[in-house]
Amino acid sequence: MASKLFDLIVFGASGFTGRLVAQHLHQRYGAVNGDGGDGGDLADRSLRWAMAGRDLAKLARVRDAIGVPTSVPLIAADAADAPGLARLVAQAGAVITTVGPYARYGQPLVTACAQVGCDYLDLCGEPDWMARMIPLLQRPAQASGARIVFSCGFDSIPFELGVMFLQAEAQRRFGAPLRQVRGRVRSVKGGPSGGTLASALGTQAAMARDPSVAQLMADPFALVHTLVPGFRGPPQPDVEDASYDDWSAAWSVPFLMATINSKNIHRSHALAGHPWGRDFEYNERMLTGAGVAGERRARGLARKIRVQNWLLRHTASRELLRRFVLARPGEGPDQRQRDGGHFDLSFTGLSARGELLRAGVTGDRDPGYGSTSKMIVETALCLLQAVDRGRTPGGVWTPGAAMGLALQQRLQARAGLNFAIEN
Repeated sequence: MASKLFDLIVFGASGFTGRLVAQHLHQRYGAVNGDGGDGGDLADRSLRWAMAGRDLAKLARVRDAIGVPTSVPLIAADAADAPGLARLVAQAGAVITTVGPYARYGQPLVTACAQVGCDYLDLCGEPDWMARMIPLLQRPAQASGARIVFSCGFDSIPFELGVMFLQAEAQRRFGAPLRQVRGRVRSVKGGPSGGTLASALGTQAAMARDPSVAQLMADPFALVHTLVPGFRGPPQPDVEDASYDDWSAAWSVPFLMATINSKNIHRSHALAGHPWGRDFEYNERMLTGAGVAGERRARGLARKIRVQNWLLRHTASRELLRRFVLARPGEGPDQRQRDGGHFDLSFTGLSARGELLRAGVTGDRDPGYGSTSKMIVETALCLLQAVDRGRTPGGVWTPGAAMGLALQQRLQARAGLNFAIEN
């Protein structure tokens, strides 16, 4: 770290989410060191960071608007300029990128990081792109020492760490892991980001072009195969319609992000060596309430989901959604809306002896922007500050496998998340 000019670079800092990332960095950690020296450990000195993007004038306007001092450098960099990106990341210990969809814009940057030894963190929710990137990046990242960490926002940190937190408590209480875990969205205000929706549209388009992408999306272990070739765990619970969840005593419907979250959870489990057993089951849904009202809401939402899925499968409908539903670049909810958002998740597990254990995970901002921007910053700093490279060497990681419960504790202390056992 001492040999690098910057601890951290925010790539895409003039975009809506990138601006929020830079704002959290400034408000929480202050300005860059004036002398650019090594300064000792990150915990004991000012963070040396920079903002990067295509347009220096736009970066300067964003920097001024969020109150970041001029001592924080601005760096011109284009997502398509591979040589320029290699020069950019060679200056940094880690890079956060909010420039998506990653299938369209992400490969040159993540490749440069893997080659030069710069840690990389993104907000990717595109399993097909991740599945292509993992085998391409693993060997160069191992050689250079770069830790490549996908999915460092609402997809999929609260879900991945929620399962890990629950399993750790099960080991403490029962001396054995939980064989089944159900993740449930109890409430959410704010919804997914425009980037998540854009990624979903891009994935649907890829599925329409290539049937193998559809097969990958249907496979909960699609991100495990590079670790354990041919791995096939047990069939995972998957109900596409409204259904009653007896563990939660409430009705439920499919959750938009379950496909990516489930894959990241199974990859994290595989990276750890399958400590919960190779027969571990996970499924994820959104609760709609109990009784007749809960059932009515579930069936109504299930009908809407079927219509949305039908629209996503057709090119003309996808273009209409892209044009009229997604926020334009640089747009998103205002601060009042972000501050008024929240999420509340539950994770309930069953042991081999029939013991039930439940944990709750909450966040204090809207999940797609306000909470996500804090999560990725704290994940990057946890990776830089708290993770021994002997424990987490170069390679392609999930946040949970790379940082474990050290990340959970940091997010609880600094990012407005709360993890609690509920029984």
